[in-house]
Amino acid sequence: MASSPQKSPSSPKSPTPKSPSSRKKDDSFLGKLGGTLARRKKAKEVSDLQEEGINAINLPLSPSHYELDPEDTMLEENEVRTMELMKVLIDWINDVLVGERIIVKDLAEDLYDGQVLQKLFEKLEGEKLNVAEVTQSEIAQKQKLQTVLERINDSLKLSTRNIRWNVDSVHAKSIVAILHLLVALSQHFRAPIRLPDHVSIQVVVVQKREGILQSRQIQEEITGNTEAFSGRHERDAFDTLFDHAPDKLNVVKKTLITFVNKHLNKLNLEVSELDTQFADGVYLVLLMGLLEGYFVPLYNFFLTPENFDQKVHNVSLSFELMQDGGLERPKPRPEDIVNCDLKSTLRVLYNLFTRYRNVD
Repeated sequence: MASSPQKSPSSPKSPTPKSPSSRKKDDSFLGKLGGTLARRKKAKEVSDLQEEGINAINLPLSPSHYELDPEDTMLEENEVRTMELMKVLIDWINDVLVGERIIVKDLAEDLYDGQVLQKLFEKLEGEKLNVAEVTQSEIAQKQKLQTVLERINDSLKLSTRNIRWNVDSVHAKSIVAILHLLVALSQHFRAPIRLPDHVSIQVVVVQKREGILQSRQIQEEITGNTEAFSGRHERDAFDTLFDHAPDKLNVVKKTLITFVNKHLNKLNLEVSELDTQFADGVYLVLLMGLLEGYFVPLYNFFLTPENFDQKVHNVSLSFELMQDGGLERPKPRPEDIVNCDLKSTLRVLYNLFTRYRNVD
């Protein structure tokens, strides 16, 4: 940062008694010099704080690399990976419900009526649902399933567009809907399982146009890159900080607060709580505009979001702006930021800090 230019002192003259006006000029010069030194000291404090924050992140990091199973490299066909995904999910459900003496063998046949889903969710959430234990008629099954799915959706806190299942599809034994549901549950509750990446299922879509039925096949993606959600992911510095170095975590938080406020102050904005004040996505969008030097049109995001979906929209937009700026897409989900997950928020902000910390 360029400091304000200083005037060179006058050439030396023969010593004469100083008048009050000359003493006043000297005092003014010393005051300016003192101000310059104070600014340099402040800049050094900020620099030291940044360095301390970086060290707090890097020093405790001891990554444990995931060893790829050689068999995984052989599983390239979608059908094979789909079977692998179903097996992993079945084993996980049976492990969770081992005390209930429930054994799942077929996801569609065993989960469609809501009975197993009820028991699975109760175990994961630690909450008893107020539903009938056994239902025989289709109407009663759907009523129970409706209650179970509503409670699951409320717990998952997903945006509406990310809910890929409903009562009719699950009860109709749609394996696509059931897999989407189970994958979401396993990711939300951080199940200690390894989900295969990039699993997709071929789906036939039938439409009626001008009285004629037309069909086409599409690939429905069930899992993308699951590294960040399952037990397969590599622990990072923030896992280490949260588990073993809470004192250094405070240093990192202070560093990031200083960084974001340096830029948000330009809009007369300031943050003090990283987990909650970025949860609606507004500050993330504004921050990206400030860092990249452009104005984000107000019609592109919700300045005062009123619901969960609007907040997810804002965070998703900020992620897109990060990618436009050359950063990789953040590993946390937008929903994690909206749900005030501090670790996810810190990961996103630290990526911005490492990229833009020298931007004025």
